[in-house]
Amino acid sequence: MGRSLSKPVRVVAAALVRAGAVLITQRPPGKHMAGAWEFPGGKIAAGESEAEALSRELREEIGIAVRDSRHVLTLTHDYPDKCVELSFWVVETFDGEPAGLEGQALKWIPRDQLGAEPILPADQPFIEALQKLQLQPQT
Repeated sequence: MGRSLSKPVRVVAAALVRAGAVLITQRPPGKHMAGAWEFPGGKIAAGESEAEALSRELREEIGIAVRDSRHVLTLTHDYPDKCVELSFWVVETFDGEPAGLEGQALKWIPRDQLGAEPILPADQPFIEALQKLQLQPQT
């Protein structure tokens, strides 16, 4: 537990929402916790705002352009080998069709079934927060 003194890795993640379902992605081979499912996102670069990092990461990882996003929750999670500060956002409007540009698998899960998925421990609190949110009606 002595890792808590180290500076956390700052990360953004998003719940892309479409027709009552949420997109999750599988961590590709070679990455920390490969094979686990997560909300797409990534590390915040020096000098980048959270919103800028979110837009960049989602463009690089899944090929979409964020049109509208809102911050939901920020938390810190200690893994055995590192600490992450995770900023979670909801993206309900975006351009493009999500694709695994880094070789990762993607799947849409009904929002009320997210709890049954093997999602990373750091992302678990976001499932509960997401299920309590009022989402925009889909047109």
